[in-house]
Amino acid sequence: MAKCFSFTASRDRCFRYSFSRTGLKSTTITLHDGATVIHLWIPKTPKPNKHNLLLIHGFGANAMWQYNDFISPLVSRFNVYIPDLLFFGESHTTRPERTEHFQAECLTEAMEVVGVVGKMHVMGLSYGGFVGYSMAAKFPEKVEKVVIACSGVCVEESDMEKGLLTVKSIDDATSILLAQTPEKLRELMRVAFYKPPVNVPSCFLSDFIDVMNTEYVQERRELIEALYKGRKLSNLPKITQPTLIIWGEHDQIFPLELGQRLKGHLGENAELVILKNAGHAINAEKPKELYKNMKSFFTVPVA
Repeated sequence: MAKCFSFTASRDRCFRYSFSRTGLKSTTITLHDGATVIHLWIPKTPKPNKHNLLLIHGFGANAMWQYNDFISPLVSRFNVYIPDLLFFGESHTTRPERTEHFQAECLTEAMEVVGVVGKMHVMGLSYGGFVGYSMAAKFPEKVEKVVIACSGVCVEESDMEKGLLTVKSIDDATSILLAQTPEKLRELMRVAFYKPPVNVPSCFLSDFIDVMNTEYVQERRELIEALYKGRKLSNLPKITQPTLIIWGEHDQIFPLELGQRLKGHLGENAELVILKNAGHAINAEKPKELYKNMKSFFTVPVA
């Protein structure tokens, strides 16, 4: 019997309605003579008296799923911009680059195209933190403050071999992060959540995979490979912007040690906040605490 209803697609439509209701609109721009397409949510009417805030999502579903829980209060305080990274949602490219630095360049150019001038605040969740950190390093004149949330920007390729990470190889990482079976998706939930959902029917998981995890699988694998290959802390630049590092106490994907390592790397320029009883998915498990810390950090003027 043909499949007639998708819970995932239905929820995606609800998120789209939710974003539109807060005062955002969906837009698509092209870069590199049409080779790159970036989809992003932008304010219908940007307010000149508000700071611009760029929210960058991580691996998983598109940006709406990862920021919906606290998009409304953020929009009331900031001009909020929420892109889909390349090979997520409606963003893609025919260019061969797969590094977080290329993602950062594309987002920076996209923000210029949609009319953002001057400095902006940047928040990156998980993989989005790698991209946000790269933006702050490459374009310091455009980034005022940075929030890095559960993002192992200080990870080294050797950390896998040393046993710091749950996964032992890039193949292990891709098989979980790009789950193609209900069993692998359950494994992802077990390592992403402090209290993972239980008794989720396989049909729901299969539906999510069909809608969210079947496009650009090879390209996303290459994003992960580019992230880890040859990565060393000694090569990571120190960003100069005030930085808030937020971490789940029980993060199994990027252990808390990486958050502490990043704090040590940035020194007094950074603050580390640890969310109790939370894993990697702090946006889902602790949305109120995450929002509270972001609001406090972004609303205090830079000295």
